[in-house]
Amino acid sequence: MQPFLGRRASVALGLVLSSGAAFAQTDAIPPVQGQVTDASATSPLPGAVVRWLEVANAGTTTDASGKFTLVRPARGAASHLIINALGYRSDTLTIGATDYSFVRTALRRAVELGEVKIEERAPAYSSLTPTNTQVITSRDLTKSACCNLAESFETNAAVEVSTTDAVSGAKQIQLLGLDGAYSLLTIDNLPALRGLSTPYRLSYLSGTWIEGIDIIKGMGSVVNGYESIAGQVNVRLKEPDKTERLLFNAYGNDLGKFDLNLNLATPVSKKVSTALLLHSDHLGRRVDRNKDGFLDLPLATQYNLFNKWKYKSGNGIVSELGLGALRETRQGGQVDFREDQPGGFYGTTLSTNRYTGFSKTSYTWPGRPYQSLGLLLSGTSHAFDSRYGIRNYDGTQRTGLATLLFQSVLGTTAHTYRLGVSYLHDNYEEVYRDGYIYPTETAAERYARQHRNRYERVPGAFAEYTYQNARNLTVVGGLRFDHHNLYGPVLTPRLNVKYDVLANTVLRLAAGTGFRTANPITENSGMLVSSREFLVADNLRPERAWNVGGSFTQYFTVAGHPATFVADYYHTEFQNQVIADAYSAANALQIGNLEPDGRSFSRSFQAEVQVEPLKGLQAKAAYKYLDVATTYSGELLPKALTPRHRLFANLGYATAFDKWRGDLTAQWFGQRPLAHTPGGAGHEHGSGATTLNYGPRYALLNAQVTRAFKRLEVYVGVENLTNYRQPDPIAGATAPFGPNFDAAMVWGPTYGRLTYAGLRFKID
Repeated sequence: MQPFLGRRASVALGLVLSSGAAFAQTDAIPPVQGQVTDASATSPLPGAVVRWLEVANAGTTTDASGKFTLVRPARGAASHLIINALGYRSDTLTIGATDYSFVRTALRRAVELGEVKIEERAPAYSSLTPTNTQVITSRDLTKSACCNLAESFETNAAVEVSTTDAVSGAKQIQLLGLDGAYSLLTIDNLPALRGLSTPYRLSYLSGTWIEGIDIIKGMGSVVNGYESIAGQVNVRLKEPDKTERLLFNAYGNDLGKFDLNLNLATPVSKKVSTALLLHSDHLGRRVDRNKDGFLDLPLATQYNLFNKWKYKSGNGIVSELGLGALRETRQGGQVDFREDQPGGFYGTTLSTNRYTGFSKTSYTWPGRPYQSLGLLLSGTSHAFDSRYGIRNYDGTQRTGLATLLFQSVLGTTAHTYRLGVSYLHDNYEEVYRDGYIYPTETAAERYARQHRNRYERVPGAFAEYTYQNARNLTVVGGLRFDHHNLYGPVLTPRLNVKYDVLANTVLRLAAGTGFRTANPITENSGMLVSSREFLVADNLRPERAWNVGGSFTQYFTVAGHPATFVADYYHTEFQNQVIADAYSAANALQIGNLEPDGRSFSRSFQAEVQVEPLKGLQAKAAYKYLDVATTYSGELLPKALTPRHRLFANLGYATAFDKWRGDLTAQWFGQRPLAHTPGGAGHEHGSGATTLNYGPRYALLNAQVTRAFKRLEVYVGVENLTNYRQPDPIAGATAPFGPNFDAAMVWGPTYGRLTYAGLRFKID
């Protein structure tokens, strides 16, 4: 048994745990087979959940005859098998490493027991995956307001969420010190929310829709494409056949924003189930706490829905279908600005319409759970119209992705492989008008400058091989070849290695390349809220980078309770990067390729410890060091607005039966370099990094308390408890159409303390 794994897991009604990828099976180590029966009726018990205590999210269910087959954990040591079923008392069996006999167990009926509930807190850092993966569970998501994806990382140290400017309300994530565009964002392992949706994508997923989030640092699998450079953030939406039948969530804060969420799930038949996920939020109150004449947050309204269907044939075919639609409007800027009444006031507006759809169909060979064929399809239509003062920026994106994937073994499950082909279709149409008219340019040149259209057609093929010796070594090597219609052949090699030095000590190494096409205006939209002129080069090349790194994970116990220590280091080196240079000229953002002799890199080190010193009390603390630098006009300078040092701490306490829960999160940010303020005195280019302006160090405190009843939870919380604010986040606020206006150099909170309250009502 691994002492670092906890003993409290919540198994809700109808939970069916999945197995397969987390285990390896060889001829020498056969799977565990058995049968579960009703002790009083001596009849088979179908639908019983059978899972390993030592491994989170790995298990199976019994069939109509009460029988099951479950592969063993990779380490092959003695393990504990938990068996439970609705209306029955759970049972735990010890399975020896060399015990290959058929397991039979009879469950006794529970007396006055409405549900079987076993609680365990699985470790946040997986011990089985070959990649350095941290898991944010649905329970973790309730530790903060978590109205959308942007707020899902507040109690996590790996990912930072930053505000792009002080007007539009756009937010982005950072992983390994790199902007969110360099992290592959997937939904149920399908690439999503990419391209033109990047500035506001974190608000497009409601927190109540999310079952869990997997944060993968470094290079992931070649199956998901070639775009990942810093890592992958995979959002797992709630499954129709596993989630609660009804979940209602209401939230409101003292800025006047409220959120309403409704999840409905039901079985349509024995084989078909569906879930309808609804979300709406609205902020209609004009708030200007710092009295600079600008709204602290933009007025916004969003309507968002997603419908998910799942079909399980019972003979190896599983199919999923999802359809989504979103409508969002935003209005920011000066308090007196009205979109329908232009009166010389500065304002930003945004109107977005987004439609998505996906289907996933797989067939697993009978008697061969390791062999399957899958077809993955997804499509997106994203269109927006936006205004930033005198600038207009409109865009549409039409994306289609198809992947055919085959998975099987070479002899035994110690050697598995995946082969596949894919096709990516991307159509981008952008119109950007900034009001600048150059007397020397022709009408055709002006049209080309204002209209940026790009059509990408990328067929590809990939192969991935996994070796797992069922004891202490896992090696995953992948290679994909794509042919880009604009940039020619793209070769993407990736390697991930996991080695268990000791029973509770894990080393991981990762290396590989990434390739992506930049969207220079979208990915720098925060700079649009300034007087900077956008100067975009005509010959932008695709971005290419190497990422090499690894991690050390140690599981141990403190006072008999599980604990984890993780340290990781990753180095990202760009061969080419599309550089947004705000250092070289005060009144312009120069966007072009990395200079031939220039460098652009990111070095990220993080150390984190998670302990449970007392029953019910969880604590974690982390330190992060970032060294991110780029050559700007011949001078190597740190990336603007990226702090070199960051400290993080979180305390969470839950009373018996989770009736009361409390969480406290503290974050400390070191100094971060600032770029020029347009028209003002700033860094003198060529004089060295020592002359840069820096934002000050500061700390933030967030707290939340939750009271749980049988089906209802009520929570109250506060963000930025000390009411810390960046003074004057908008430079030149009194003359927003003048040469000194800049709302893009945001390094701290802009609206101070935020208090909120909400409730969750759930029917399982």
